[in-house]
Amino acid sequence: MSEYTQLQQSLASGWNTWHTRSVMAHVLLPRGLSVQIGIKEYREGRYLREALIGRQGAGQETVRPGIRSYDGTYTELTVTWQDIELRVESAADGDDWVLLATPLRNQPVPAVLVAECGVLWNREGFVRLSPERDAAEAVFPDRTIGVYPSGSLVEEYHVSAAGPYLAQRLTGAVGLSAGKRRTLAEIKDIVAHARSKLEARTAEYREAGELWTAMQTCLAWDTVYDPKFGRVITPVSRIWNDQGYKLFCWDTYFAAYMCMEDNRPLAYANAVEITRSAVEAGFVPNYDWSGVNVSRDRSQPPVGSFVVLQLYRKHGDRWLLEEVFEQLWKWNAWWPEHRQIEDGLLAWGSDPMEPLTGNEWETAGVNDTFGAALESGLDNSPLYDGIPFNREKNALELADAGLMGLYVMDCLALAEIADILGKTERSAVLRALANRFGAGLQRLWDEETGIFRNLRTDTGAFSGRLAPTNFYPMLTPYVTRRQVRRMVEEHLYNPDEFWGDWVLPSISRNDPAYPDQDYWRGRIWAPMNLLVYLGLRKQGETEAARLVAEKSAALILKEWREHGHVHENYNGGTGEGCDVPNSDRYYHWGGLLAFIALMERGFAAAP
Repeated sequence: MSEYTQLQQSLASGWNTWHTRSVMAHVLLPRGLSVQIGIKEYREGRYLREALIGRQGAGQETVRPGIRSYDGTYTELTVTWQDIELRVESAADGDDWVLLATPLRNQPVPAVLVAECGVLWNREGFVRLSPERDAAEAVFPDRTIGVYPSGSLVEEYHVSAAGPYLAQRLTGAVGLSAGKRRTLAEIKDIVAHARSKLEARTAEYREAGELWTAMQTCLAWDTVYDPKFGRVITPVSRIWNDQGYKLFCWDTYFAAYMCMEDNRPLAYANAVEITRSAVEAGFVPNYDWSGVNVSRDRSQPPVGSFVVLQLYRKHGDRWLLEEVFEQLWKWNAWWPEHRQIEDGLLAWGSDPMEPLTGNEWETAGVNDTFGAALESGLDNSPLYDGIPFNREKNALELADAGLMGLYVMDCLALAEIADILGKTERSAVLRALANRFGAGLQRLWDEETGIFRNLRTDTGAFSGRLAPTNFYPMLTPYVTRRQVRRMVEEHLYNPDEFWGDWVLPSISRNDPAYPDQDYWRGRIWAPMNLLVYLGLRKQGETEAARLVAEKSAALILKEWREHGHVHENYNGGTGEGCDVPNSDRYYHWGGLLAFIALMERGFAAAP
């Protein structure tokens, strides 16, 4: 058995909330025993069977995730619905598990907590009520596991449960236990002990504990178990898993990066699994939805080799590099072969492809400007408004400074990995590519305005639009000290462009599209902050890096303290995340804002 297989098996064991969608479905892995918690209310007779983080709309539940361990040994969340407010905590130790539900607010006729029991994914086993009908029994070939209520059961027939269930009236706190029958007092003690262990872990981060909690809690709640391939992965959020799991390329590599410090197995799992999603053409795709609907026309920003190298530097496992090198090599080679718009210049693109499933994303923008924008990761960015698409080269007529900086960084990171693995010939090829496209970067330097600009290859003119991507050349050694100083002083610190109370907007503040504050049209995105921060550190701009880190910390803590949210993106002028409906409220890469600050304060390893 390989080291990686053992790692995945260790992740997928014990009780956890690693169901695909609902955060109140507790599952014993790998058996698949599920205890799904629901709420029955009596004012309108409705039943809440599935609770989701970030679901929006009239009458929908609000879930405020609390602290939780990665491995499910402690979880906490609060559900508000139909004038009911319920705090749900759980604790686990192997096959033993307890749950404590405490009503903080209730209807005149108290709601009922329903625990629906079953065996998921056609795993071997079944669930029945005990002969006394006071517990559920999960029967497996080698053992039977009991699920017990802490108090008396009530009969409630009007719920959409598909299997045996236990119903308890929420006149006060109630509990559940699996493995052993526990009293309510015992359950409370077990939960309190598990919580204290997690709080002690938080205390290790001292003054940065709240930042670590925001990042780690979001990652932990967004992590799910994929039964199809028997693996643990971290999709961007639970909301996105409406058609099975969804993995996005650079998002998942960044999840691996954030897990680097405190969860080596999960960091490796995310890095390996998104690399394994590569399509036949050789690239890691923009998205992979359950291995069925995959973007075979386009990739996304090449950050994989950089992240894998950081994981190796932190933990020193050579086998991780061996696991992913060949695929990272193919991906790296794909860029100049398929996205070179002119010699030494790269552009985002989208190849022709035939739809397989009929999903709209198999045709929307394919082999056109929008598909290329999707490959950039900046879906509706003004950077690509009105840019012609070259169908002979399957790319935009726009040499992109951001892509060039990221690709050169990828070449150098992969070259270092090749050196570690003794692949000297490949290392030489990669360093030659870095030199070639590093030289190409200098063609994008605009001496007049003092910044690297995107270059229109159809007209030969520089683009007039600026985004944080124009700073990405700082991620490479192919910039001069003078160029860096001009970019920082004339553009980064310029309040008409990128500086302000909340940074960094995804398009400059003086751009006509900035007031849109719609997705990548002016809002702040954590991965942009991270990449600019890393570039500043690499170039020795320590004060600018410190300021970006502190402003990033303030941004994530604003919504975290007010709502318990970690947003997909934030308003460039107000720092709000909830002001628009298309900012996912629990999107894991929002945690990069905290990760930047943790790195700056010495709690995460810097490159």
